[in-house]
Amino acid sequence: MWLSFCAGAIGYPVLEMLWRGRTHPSMALAGGLSMALLHGLERRRQSLWRTALAGGLAITGVEYVLGRLFNREYDIWDYRGLPLNLRGQVCAPYALAWCGLSALTIMGMRLRKCLHGRPKAAAWPLPRRAQRKGT
Repeated sequence: MWLSFCAGAIGYPVLEMLWRGRTHPSMALAGGLSMALLHGLERRRQSLWRTALAGGLAITGVEYVLGRLFNREYDIWDYRGLPLNLRGQVCAPYALAWCGLSALTIMGMRLRKCLHGRPKAAAWPLPRRAQRKGT
């Protein structure tokens, strides 16, 4: 989980620099928390669409809380002009975008696990019957 936090703390500000051309130090915290939450959600082994939806909502929640703490003057971002915004801190279009990016991130996490050959939770540990037979 710590590596996920670090990856998000680096990746989110980089993504924001590419998208908007600027960022804020609080975005490293937002990215770290968001990736840690995605990591925890991915471990639940739910369907991709459910995990992506939960991830998008979790990231939107992180943005709202950090926005209320650090963006009171709307000097970091301002969604007041976008549809279905909540106090200018979050809005529906970006919440949907976070769902899409969550899906891509979760697919990457699952691909990484597949390539590294880690056993699935349902297959490990071995069932008791297999343990008794020595297989």
